[in-house]
Amino acid sequence: MTRHAAVVTTAALALAGCGDDSAGEPGSDAAASGTTILATTTSTRDSGLLDVLVPDFERGSECRVKTVAVGSGDALKLGERGDADVLLVHSPAAEDAFMRDGLGASRVAVMHNDFVLIGPPSDPAGIAGATDAPAALRRIARTRAPFASRADDSGTHAKEVDLWEQAGIRPRGGWYVETGQGMGETLTIAGQKQAYTLSDRGAFLAAKNLDAKVLVEGAAPLLNPYHVIVVRHEGTNAGCAQDFSDWISSPPTQRTISRFGVAEHGEPLFFPDAPP
Repeated sequence: MTRHAAVVTTAALALAGCGDDSAGEPGSDAAASGTTILATTTSTRDSGLLDVLVPDFERGSECRVKTVAVGSGDALKLGERGDADVLLVHSPAAEDAFMRDGLGASRVAVMHNDFVLIGPPSDPAGIAGATDAPAALRRIARTRAPFASRADDSGTHAKEVDLWEQAGIRPRGGWYVETGQGMGETLTIAGQKQAYTLSDRGAFLAAKNLDAKVLVEGAAPLLNPYHVIVVRHEGTNAGCAQDFSDWISSPPTQRTISRFGVAEHGEPLFFPDAPP
């Protein structure tokens, strides 16, 4: 197991059971049918994971999935408005608030990977190998090396904001580029501008022709957990939403997640977290 996998997997054990309600046995509502709206993150789309999971679910179900890939913040807003039935997101503080407000019927841990600070191979800020992400950000700000921020209310952006706060810095100025784009687009912009950025590892590994490398990794605060939330609202396709939640947290699907990316990248892009 690589260093980052060992650190992240150990840290994830404390979070794996943090769902507010446990899902039932997979397939408990075999009669469910129709279309369910899944609001999820651009990272699950850009990594290619959705291209594997959604068809697999539909092959064994009478349900069909309409996917909307946005930042986690926007996905949660879609759920709050009743415009999504089930969410697959990675913004723990916002998810906690969503559940406290009674907007979710269940929340179950699905998987995790980690966030990494990436940058140009020349590394003008000299952050390579740092073990303290906020300290690395302070070096970037001090040298005014370009930094590309998603600035889109996503789970990745929420983590970035938290790390800047830990660093004691409010980033602004010409060196700080707010893309307002998803992870894939932001990685492309960072590569073009020879800029640093924060990415989840899965989206970074899946990116093509990117002139960038991982410079800071492996610290527990960079853990990136994902949960599935069944939305509580009138008009939801509750049966299909619950079926999807049960299915994605079931042992066969968890094994699929654990193998995703290994053949192409030599390591998994996500690690399964669903409670047994």
